[in-house]
Amino acid sequence: MKFKLLLAFSFWMLLVAVSCNKDDITFDAPSQQLRFSRDTVFCDTVYNQVRSETYVVKVYNNEDKDILIPRVNLENGASSLYRINVDGKPGYDFKDVPLRKKDSLYIYVEIAPQATGPEAIAEDKVIFTGPAGQQHVTLFSVVQDAEFFIQTPTNPNVITSSTTWTNNKAKIIYGDLTLDKNVTLDIDPGTKVYFHKNSGMKVSSNAVLNINGTLDKQVILRGDRNDPYYDTISKNWNSIKMEPASILNMNHARLFGGTKGLEMKQTTANITNSFIHTFFEYGIYAVNSKVTASNLVMNNCGSSCIGIFKGGSHNYTHATVANYSKSMGTFNRNGIFVTNEWKNEKGQSEQGALQQFNLRNSIVYSDRDNALQFEATPGQQFDYIIQNCLLKYSGTSEAGFTFDNNVNVVETIKNEDPQFMNYFAAKMNLRVKTTSPAKGKGNVTVAGNVPFDIVNESRTTNPTLGAYQ
Repeated sequence: MKFKLLLAFSFWMLLVAVSCNKDDITFDAPSQQLRFSRDTVFCDTVYNQVRSETYVVKVYNNEDKDILIPRVNLENGASSLYRINVDGKPGYDFKDVPLRKKDSLYIYVEIAPQATGPEAIAEDKVIFTGPAGQQHVTLFSVVQDAEFFIQTPTNPNVITSSTTWTNNKAKIIYGDLTLDKNVTLDIDPGTKVYFHKNSGMKVSSNAVLNINGTLDKQVILRGDRNDPYYDTISKNWNSIKMEPASILNMNHARLFGGTKGLEMKQTTANITNSFIHTFFEYGIYAVNSKVTASNLVMNNCGSSCIGIFKGGSHNYTHATVANYSKSMGTFNRNGIFVTNEWKNEKGQSEQGALQQFNLRNSIVYSDRDNALQFEATPGQQFDYIIQNCLLKYSGTSEAGFTFDNNVNVVETIKNEDPQFMNYFAAKMNLRVKTTSPAKGKGNVTVAGNVPFDIVNESRTTNPTLGAYQ
């Protein structure tokens, strides 16, 4: 009993001592400038009335004394589009903020703006006022007006009549958006289409999807997280799923950051001047489809940039298909994979004839031993031409075709580094250097069918392999 009383008495004495020590703390005015973890907070692009993620700024006291920061406030005050939380307290104007010596405090920043037009800049400052003068941290974000397509139990999210998406508002898709049968969707130049996590688009049978970008106004299709970190990772959304007898026409588009990019089954697709990159599985996944592509740039896909299943008809001209990825190093990472076989949703194997696979004036390369892989089924049609290309090739058993003395492989280079400017997704620049073996090696007649490269440079003389002249 005495021991319990002594323990209780000691506890209360310790509590009193701690309380007294806290009361004895004295805070002085700062005599030095504060230090910040960053001087500018670049918030990701945000949409009308949708909150951004929360960003953090750390404020450091480098002095050997405890200080009171006289004032921390948003320059635009209560009218600011931003909201801040200083050391656990929300608001826009704070007085006498304590900061212990050699310690730091957290300021949390977010924005949930009202859009004033298709796209605007939101800017403010967090101002720190003290005897040493004013300091500030700049807050910056792009604000877009947006139109939302949200699938719910009572809203199947179906476009039932032909329509045009203009670039006056970003399009944000939650869940699956379905383009109904026999309906056409035209997407105007400069339009931005954002998919939320686990969201995608389905283009039904006999529907037409026209993605009509231009050189100066690409159509962007990506996940809805816009901060730079998400520019280089996959699986932020699902895919654009093209049902049998659907049609895709895509020009000057940039499609990236999902699980599969274009998921096509018995689809007719015409793709020009476009970028498809950073997908967890495939950039193009084509089952018994007809695909014609030129001035196409692809990179950074886990299974393969292009996967061709159950044959079909395929023409790729002046394509740059690379596959380099630090984040998906354990995956196959083919450039192009072609096979007669396909396993359906029930896991059953189906076969189809490869009526043609024509690869001309193109580059297919990666950091793997082999970038182009064929798996032909005995007895099935498997017709191909590889003309004036540069390939990463490891051998017949791995690639599925012979390279030397093969009448279907014409004027083609193997295993010479194409010398890309930069092949990683963060700074992806798949132009080739002036010393590249791809320079001037294209077939002039083939180039005449695609006389301008992906950035509208003429290639009618001395054509370079790939999408860039």
